[in-house]
Amino acid sequence: MRKELSRPFRYRKEVVSDLLRSSEASSANKKVKAKNGLHTLKRIWAYLSLNQNKLLLVLIAVVVSSGLGLLGPFLIGRAIDQYIVTQSSEGLGRLLLVLVGIYFVYSLSLFAQNSWMIQIAQQTVYKMRTQLFHHLHELPISFFDKRQHGEIMSRVTNDIENVSSTLNSSVIQIFSSVLTLVGTVSVMVWLSPLLTMVTLIIVPVMVFGMKWITRRTGKLFKEQQRNLGELNGFIEETLSGQQIVKTFSQEQKVMAELMVKNERLKEAGFWAQTYSGFIPKLMNVLNNLSFAIIAGVGGILALRNMVSIGVIVIFAEYARQFTRPLNDLANQFNTLLSAIAGAERVFDVLDEKEEVTDEKEAVEIDSVKGEVVFSHVSFSYDDDEATIRDVSFRASTGQTVALVGPTGAGKTTIINLLSRFYDPSDGEIQIDGYETKSVKRSSLRRHMGFVLQEPFLFQGTIRENIRYGRLDATDEEVETAARMANAHSFITKLPKGYDMVLKQDGSGISQGQKQLLSIARAILADPSILILDEATSSIDTVTEVHIQEALQRLMNGRTSFVIAHRLNTVQQADQIVVLVDGEVNEKGSHDELLKKNGFYAELYHSQLTG
Repeated sequence: MRKELSRPFRYRKEVVSDLLRSSEASSANKKVKAKNGLHTLKRIWAYLSLNQNKLLLVLIAVVVSSGLGLLGPFLIGRAIDQYIVTQSSEGLGRLLLVLVGIYFVYSLSLFAQNSWMIQIAQQTVYKMRTQLFHHLHELPISFFDKRQHGEIMSRVTNDIENVSSTLNSSVIQIFSSVLTLVGTVSVMVWLSPLLTMVTLIIVPVMVFGMKWITRRTGKLFKEQQRNLGELNGFIEETLSGQQIVKTFSQEQKVMAELMVKNERLKEAGFWAQTYSGFIPKLMNVLNNLSFAIIAGVGGILALRNMVSIGVIVIFAEYARQFTRPLNDLANQFNTLLSAIAGAERVFDVLDEKEEVTDEKEAVEIDSVKGEVVFSHVSFSYDDDEATIRDVSFRASTGQTVALVGPTGAGKTTIINLLSRFYDPSDGEIQIDGYETKSVKRSSLRRHMGFVLQEPFLFQGTIRENIRYGRLDATDEEVETAARMANAHSFITKLPKGYDMVLKQDGSGISQGQKQLLSIARAILADPSILILDEATSSIDTVTEVHIQEALQRLMNGRTSFVIAHRLNTVQQADQIVVLVDGEVNEKGSHDELLKKNGFYAELYHSQLTG
């Protein structure tokens, strides 16, 4: 029977050991700077110090409330010696009025400091959240390619909210507890050094217990926040791909994965809260022990006329006030550890290097004709094996260049380099004679338009989604762009027409209609260079005709780069660049490549014959 009862306990011990090792391993894989709690606190203080005046008011209010909290019990003890022991009531009424005034001002100062601190906390997290969101827009595309969107969202929401709730309560508690401790010990020593020494016997036990507990809770709270971020990322990914999950009947698989991640979060949260829950229990035991010691030793001293009854009452109350701030500090310390863990995750993102800044000599381009030259361009995503090697071709102004080849050949990489989401490792890319590295990214992208395979629409009206291409466009210009994109007819048939509000990701309209809206957006932007990435790959045949007509209007007079797997869509391209294994295999027009009877001709005929 004893063995059976011990199994769950051994299992729990193994779990918490695994959690602690997991936390240590994850800490070792990240920057030491980001795991420095003191450094994180300094960074949080940098935000708090932006409200120095209010912080000073909070500090004054905390000093007042702490001082009055000490004065009240002291006067009660004096009242016992002067009025109760001597059985004299002269002046007692005046003292009671003073006590009422003290506790009224005490309550008022508590209300003021809480109100001010809430304002400071909200302004602080407002600043952090704004800075984090702004920084996310300054990060390179590679940052988002390597992370789950849900995990990033967890840092913007859960982790910052964790910091907010801690600042609302913990900062005041810490200030107040420290002042109360210092004041309490000072008055206790003044009243009776001997009784003070007896009261402080419990401090070493308290320090040892706190050290043992917090050494474990710090790692567990970090593990809890990490697991929470992973779970959020998984849920966001699953919800985004819900149609695929149901299509392939993988509900059981995702549920099993959720159970694993949820179990990790549950275990980390269980042990973090369990260990931190030891602290108030320990404090209550020590508080009762302290009261018993004071009562026993104080009684002996009182019998020997070494202290008065009032002093014993003061010490009993101060002993409670002494352990209470220690208890508050312990509880707030665990909350603070959780907030530090969340703040570290926020600062991890803020410490990520922003997209490489433009060179000092970088120029603005007011107008672009659209002549593009790739000259011996090579690039690697991970500094290991090159994704493209020695790619060279020229696109003259107004030409349409099609990029074809097997999956993974480097077609999208070329587009990423052209738009400067990445810069080439070797070689150079020129636009109108300017090397792209010498042009400001914002200026370069302002002259580019994108129509992607998966059109993205924001939550808002159809008019607002089209206007995203140029925010200063009038309603007439928006509708003109929609007509050119063959989107006007279906828009007018929708409830509320252009003012119909689309849900997130444009749900409520078909995939083809989304694509027509994205084309209208690109037409409104009026780019000089157009990039089409499989723009008709997931569209039905009838809708494809409308889209092809809209694309022809959009491509007219613009330098266009078309990524396509269906070769029948690129036969009219001025130049076709065939990529195989990251290298240019051949290039030329459709007819020229068929005459060469090379890779393109083989690919084309294989598609015709199925």
